Amino acid sequence: MSDTQSSDTQSPRWEQRFRAPTLLFPAWSPDAPERLVYSSNETGTYQLFALDRGTGQRRRLTDDAVGLTHGIPSPDGSAVVWFHDATGDEFGHWVVAPFHGGQPRPVAADIPDGWPAGFAQRGSVTALAMGDRDGFAAYVAVDGAPARLLMRHQDMVSVGGDGGGGWDSAGLSADGSMVAVGHSEHGDRLHPALRVFDVQSGEVVGDLWDGEGLGLHPAAWAPEPGDPRLTVVHERDGIERPAIWDVRSGERRDLSIEGSGEAMVFGWYPAADALLVAITTDGRDRLVRLDLADGSVTPVEHPVGTIGRASVRPDGRVWMRTLSGAEPASLVDDTGATVLSLDVGRAPEGRPYGSWEYRNPQGQRVHGFLVTPSGDGPWPTVMEVHGGPTWLYQDTWMPTVQAFVDAGFAVAMPNYRGSTGYGTAWRDALIGDPGFPETEDVVAGLDDLIALGVADPARVVVRGDSWGGYISLLCAGLHPQRWAAAVAGVPVADYIAAYEDEAPSLQMMDRGLFGGGPEDFRAMYEERSPITYVDRVSAPLLILAGENDSRCPIRQIDNYVTALRTRGGEVEMYRYTTGHSSFVVEERVRQVRAQLGFVARHVPGVEAP
Repeated sequence: MSDTQSSDTQSPRWEQRFRAPTLLFPAWSPDAPERLVYSSNETGTYQLFALDRGTGQRRRLTDDAVGLTHGIPSPDGSAVVWFHDATGDEFGHWVVAPFHGGQPRPVAADIPDGWPAGFAQRGSVTALAMGDRDGFAAYVAVDGAPARLLMRHQDMVSVGGDGGGGWDSAGLSADGSMVAVGHSEHGDRLHPALRVFDVQSGEVVGDLWDGEGLGLHPAAWAPEPGDPRLTVVHERDGIERPAIWDVRSGERRDLSIEGSGEAMVFGWYPAADALLVAITTDGRDRLVRLDLADGSVTPVEHPVGTIGRASVRPDGRVWMRTLSGAEPASLVDDTGATVLSLDVGRAPEGRPYGSWEYRNPQGQRVHGFLVTPSGDGPWPTVMEVHGGPTWLYQDTWMPTVQAFVDAGFAVAMPNYRGSTGYGTAWRDALIGDPGFPETEDVVAGLDDLIALGVADPARVVVRGDSWGGYISLLCAGLHPQRWAAAVAGVPVADYIAAYEDEAPSLQMMDRGLFGGGPEDFRAMYEERSPITYVDRVSAPLLILAGENDSRCPIRQIDNYVTALRTRGGEVEMYRYTTGHSSFVVEERVRQVRAQLGFVARHVPGVEAP
């Protein structure tokens, strides 16, 4: 295992931001809260570390070639669980290793490898869900016995509300007697329902479904053994809001919160009398304590920006990971005290994000963020398109954005139709109509920036990763004269080929967006596929692709590159060896360096920093 990387002060500031060691939010079990498990990139690749706060002993747990960002402590804190895949394709199995060191072994050797769809442990009970080419399945194992199948379906089945698993993912109840499973058995793939099983018998304890077009997501079980209450996030009001569901009695209580922001439940307070909730409004988070007795809301102090993760400790203190566009992440508590850090220098600060809004062709408000260099515009401009599509740009730390600002670009980040954070109607606007609305909103945002004197219309780059790469390629084909260059990271490029090769969860999402698979909706898949428009592309393209990507597989990207080159188009290809993203610091630096060099060659007046 390599030594901790030293603080980098000689490289360009944008490289220093990538190389600055970073801690992700730690996990702990209720029965051993002083034993922390977290991921850090301090060795140059994200790996898992274990810290015993009682003894001060800290050790590195993994030396994974691909890298790891998520580990789960066992119920008693004696071991750590993580998902292992060998190549970055996200296909593999769960393993467990001793907290103080040792070789990992499979958690459930009798369950075939697959794609993870949730994991939870309580006491001697393990629950997990996996996907394969035939669908998804949820399993439970008790006292080390072979795993038992709880539920299987061709569309998504998940344990808890977080595919990574963990103590706050609402998988197993506090005493391990019940397990919450999300599913699409009713046929609405994008709006799951909930089913709770008795662990011992496998019988259904409760079902909850709000109807077509309304999703339900488990958030956290009450912390006391025997308490049958499960917090869920519902969409009855057209926006995500919390509710308490007594699984055994069937009683449900929807909780009201003032304002228009969407709610995320991070967990319960130890006395089970309040919830820790983050409310997202226009891309900035507000953390609150929501008291269940009277519905009152008490703010939890934190800096302006984004709460990457938060949880309540047994003593009632709130730990959180805070970020903003200008400030890298900090792990602090609700008094502002640092709770976990590395004894190295912090990343250089960035330029602050400004809130930005405009109207799209339908007259709807589109909100996003804008970052500009110092001085006066107009500037060369990057239209930065987020992935997902169910995601959003927030006021959060993004070294790639700051790298382009260092190069002299203004960077605009629109939260197009399909984004989360602005209500379910906005999020669901792509159902039956994927690809084109996002493209319209990106181009409308560019028009607004030109009118404001921010963007130089002759020096505009469209750039994005994953779904953002897909939209960037569509923009290059549908609006070819608007771009000096385009950069697409791990994009959907040939939609039909992508569907054929991608992981089952992505196929399910595509069926939900399009109404079915290419066998039934081929014309729409072709119409919304970037490869259909290669004849129109005039801007030079840079495409980045992972050779083991199971979300946006490389064959369909190769198809697009070949088609464009055959027609005389200018396209550069950057290939790397892992999956949808890299957890290796120097690989990330190489990828951004390639992008900065590419735009410097094609955008007049720009030099790579």
